[in-house]
Amino acid sequence: MEEAFIPASVSVCAVQRFVKKHDLKSARNPNMRDRKAFEEDAFGKMWQADTCYLPYITEDGQRRRVYCILIIDDHSRFLVGGGLFYNDSAYNFQKVLKDAVAAHGIPSKLYVDNGSSYSNGQLSLICGSIGTILLHTKIRDGASKAKIERQFRTLKETWLYTLDLDSLSSLAQFNGLLKDYMRSYNTSLHSGIGTTPLSRYQQTRASIRTPASREWLEECFLNRITRKVNKDSTVSIDKVSYDVPMQFISSKVEIRFLPDDMSSAFILYEGVHYPIRPTDKNENCRTIWIVFQSF
Repeated sequence: MEEAFIPASVSVCAVQRFVKKHDLKSARNPNMRDRKAFEEDAFGKMWQADTCYLPYITEDGQRRRVYCILIIDDHSRFLVGGGLFYNDSAYNFQKVLKDAVAAHGIPSKLYVDNGSSYSNGQLSLICGSIGTILLHTKIRDGASKAKIERQFRTLKETWLYTLDLDSLSSLAQFNGLLKDYMRSYNTSLHSGIGTTPLSRYQQTRASIRTPASREWLEECFLNRITRKVNKDSTVSIDKVSYDVPMQFISSKVEIRFLPDDMSSAFILYEGVHYPIRPTDKNENCRTIWIVFQSF
């Protein structure tokens, strides 16, 4: 081990010359990733998305953290979608993505990180349904999504820090201000591309795919789970019991639903929708008694 140390008789200048001659400074971080600037050649080839923590606001006497979800087009830098929420969830991102697709078409690729909102089975199924390739960054490599990361910095410096957050009384009001910011950003000169994001968007948007219909898009964005139907003709979703048609007893079924609107949930079987409903044991008891009396 002793020969691995530089003796005191060697001068600092000699060491510096040795480092320079062999270009050892460039190897100071052997784990550094090789990064290269990249850009897609048309709108819709790839969208980048992420979530940013914003400050707390007070609504109805309750102080809550705000989360900002944004989606930016890689080529044009056009902000295709965005929203503010009180929680960072997979479903909230799905809502922002669905609105973006409805307004601007279907992206070829979606580039996101490995957070739970972006790396989950439901998003994979949704992207598969609309024909979008879902790409994830390497673990702890958020910097690879440079365009969306830079957008959050711009959002804070040119918009967020100018707001009087204490004057905000609701998330809806805050969201209205975000929409104003997005419109202003999309129509302002972007130094990185030498024009406005809107101009680049308009120049190359012709090739993007459009959804077949609003109904088709709505169905593509439904969440999906598989359940085995119990012998009492029920299934459990998030610890809530639902009645299903008796013909599916003991069968595995695919259920499609919106997490915030379970009244529209249904079983999809051979292209047909079979509605399900929350179990009402008291009502079921009366139904059984009526059937019993009819015999």
